[in-house]
Amino acid sequence: MAAFKMTSDFGDRENVLSLLSVHAGNVSDAHETDMVAATIAFVEAQPQCAERSLAVGHLTGSAWIVDTERKRTLLTHHRKLDKWLQLGGHADGELDLARVAWREAEEESGLTRLRAVSDTLFDVDRHLIPARKNEPEHWHYDLRFMIEADPDESFVISDESNDLAWIEITRMAEFNPEESMMRMARKTLAG
Repeated sequence: MAAFKMTSDFGDRENVLSLLSVHAGNVSDAHETDMVAATIAFVEAQPQCAERSLAVGHLTGSAWIVDTERKRTLLTHHRKLDKWLQLGGHADGELDLARVAWREAEEESGLTRLRAVSDTLFDVDRHLIPARKNEPEHWHYDLRFMIEADPDESFVISDESNDLAWIEITRMAEFNPEESMMRMARKTLAG
């Protein structure tokens, strides 16, 4: 993957908006179209959109990790949310969301032989995170990138996970039937 620029310069929101605008032109799913529009409006309205401290919501970056044949994906059984999900996490001020996705893929799996499939977004999702402890209910505006990995490489289960598993994409509904996950499965299988 290309070198990444780590930054907290809010002027880089233009790069995020450019990624989202290009993606908007390629989306055919009506629900995702609405979420992309909501994410664009959020980034335009919130100079600190990548800051976790922004109570109304913030950007997150996810890695939809697939094998070279696009038949399997690596999922984590998320400890706090108690469900199977793609790997990803908070931007923590970073506006290079591809870098966020890459970092989360490495940190949450221990994999080192990763390859970006594209510099463009694979999927965009907006989902409500329930309130817990000192954190109010808030939105995650999730920018997702497809990353390829070798399923023969050993992975490491992080403290954030109960488990990691390579699953057949055709079996996604058995692991997580939510539309957010099923949409990524359909996109992958459609090629």
